[in-house]
Amino acid sequence: MSLKILRPAPSSLHPNANNVQLDENGKLRHFLSFDGLKADHLTEILDIAESFMGVNEKSSKKVPLLRGKTVVNLFFENSTRTRTTFELAAKRLSADVLSMNISTSATTKGETLLDTLRNLEAMQSDMFVIRHADSGAAHFIASHVAPHIAVINGGDGQHAHPTQAMLDMFTIRRCKGDFTRLKVAIVGDILHSRVARSQIHALNLLNTAEVRVIAPRTLLPERVESLGVQVYHKMDDGLHDVDVVIMLRLQRERMKGGFLPSRDEFYQQYGLTQARLQQAKPDAIVMHPGPSNRGVEIESQVQDGPQSVILQQVTYGIAVRMAVMSLVMRNAGASA
Repeated sequence: MSLKILRPAPSSLHPNANNVQLDENGKLRHFLSFDGLKADHLTEILDIAESFMGVNEKSSKKVPLLRGKTVVNLFFENSTRTRTTFELAAKRLSADVLSMNISTSATTKGETLLDTLRNLEAMQSDMFVIRHADSGAAHFIASHVAPHIAVINGGDGQHAHPTQAMLDMFTIRRCKGDFTRLKVAIVGDILHSRVARSQIHALNLLNTAEVRVIAPRTLLPERVESLGVQVYHKMDDGLHDVDVVIMLRLQRERMKGGFLPSRDEFYQQYGLTQARLQQAKPDAIVMHPGPSNRGVEIESQVQDGPQSVILQQVTYGIAVRMAVMSLVMRNAGASA
């Protein structure tokens, strides 16, 4: 179902629009985006995630923090990796998990989204994890749920994907430590990427020394510099002396929309090869939110090479989502 009329306006025009995710004490009540958050909110998530790394390394990987709670995954848009990671995170917190197949749900039979929410609330649900193709969907749902329910944004349109950005921040902190000394380059389709927007916001909140974007002009938003980034159109220039390289998935549908001449040409100019990686610092790490397209965004030798931390990102994603879920559920319980 469509929520296109619910796209959030810029926070500068509606200064209270982002407060729905914070309670009256400034605690994280929902996790929808980085709008209105402070560095302390991000650091708290990262610190809690660190504590969960020990749990995930044990033979028995469960803790009872969400025992008796019900987490509902509402995925209106497919994403096997994100949905699976949220499921694992919830189960390791001892929650009961319900994953909704929206394509066969009542919303396709004429029931409104709010009717669906009310029915799920009547089943004593405690948390909704939302993924939707339209920007603003998670924010809309968080504005209408019962007081005891927490909402986490699993990706909405081209707006935000905050848990992906947080697992990326966790990966960077684990590998590199202090953000204030780092130069980070994000490469690829910045224009259409909710991940890139969330990464940029998070990196700036954490006072990263320099955030760069590397892309052709057709794949950059207008006035992208206002997001707090340095813009590069040539890979060699943009990769020079960076500590972290984050590649983005080039969506194949963009190839047909006039954004790029061809997949081969993109790879020739912006693909991360072993030769291009030499422009970065010798100990630079390579990241990708996945799924990656080998030979389009990244060379297999790089993806499987010693500087790649792509699989670590997947592993860390469980701990980070455990941290977010336990934190917002704790705060929701305090607020209810």
